[in-house]
Amino acid sequence: MPTTLCFDFGNTRMKCAVFINGEFTGEHVLENDNEDTIRTLIDLYHPDKSILSSVIQHNPAMEVLLAQHTKFHKLGHTSRLPVTTPVGKPETIGADRLALVVAATHLFPGKNNLVIGLGSAITYNYINKYKEFIGGGISPGMEMRFKSLNAYTAKLPLVKADWNFPLAGYDTRTNILSGVILGMAKEIDGMVEAYEEKYANFNVLLNGGDSALIARHLKKQYFTDPYLIYKGLYVISEYNTQ
Repeated sequence: MPTTLCFDFGNTRMKCAVFINGEFTGEHVLENDNEDTIRTLIDLYHPDKSILSSVIQHNPAMEVLLAQHTKFHKLGHTSRLPVTTPVGKPETIGADRLALVVAATHLFPGKNNLVIGLGSAITYNYINKYKEFIGGGISPGMEMRFKSLNAYTAKLPLVKADWNFPLAGYDTRTNILSGVILGMAKEIDGMVEAYEEKYANFNVLLNGGDSALIARHLKKQYFTDPYLIYKGLYVISEYNTQ
C-alpha cells in the first residue's frame, strides 16, 4: 500500500507522520534531523512519497536523502496548492499555516473556516468557502509566554503547563498558570468573536500540542485535531507528486 512520510519541523519539535493508503497511522517525534534518523524512517516504512514543512534551519542533506528514495516535495510559496493565498508577500507565509488551511478546506469543503494553530505561536488563519486564504494573525504561544515571564523578570520561575489550577492563583506558580492559560483562552474567545463580527458563519478548528489543554477553557466547543497539519501536508503532497 502507498506510504507517505509527512515531516513537520516547528520551532519546538521535529515530527513525522506516517500515512498508509491515505490514512494517518502514527507520529514520530524526532531527536534530530541527521541523515541516520531520516534513513531509519525510510528503512522502516519504505515510503513512496514524502513532504517537508519546515520553519527552521533544518539539515539540507535530509532533503537530498528523501529525494533519492521517495517522490519528495518541500512545502513553500511556490508549491501547487488547492487554495489561493494573499497576494501581498506569499513567500512570507509559514509552511505550517498553508498546511492548516489546506486541511480545513479538505475536511470542510464549501465552508468558511478559521483554523487556530496552538504551537510555539498562536496563528489565526481564515479561509473562505471559495478556498481563498484571506490571512489572519500571530501571537505568542503558551511556552513562549511562560519563558518570557521567566526571562524578563528577576524572580518569576519557569512554569510548566498544567491543567490543574484555580482562577485566582494561591502562589506564584498557580498565578502564572491562571494568567497564561486563561489569558490565552480569553484571547482566543475574543478573536473568534471579532471574526464573527466581520465574517459570516464559519467553522473553528483547533490544532497543535496545546489545543487539548486550551479547549477546556474556551466558551464553546470546537473541532479539535492535533494531527490536522499532517492531514494538510498529505493533501499537498498528493497535489504536488502525482
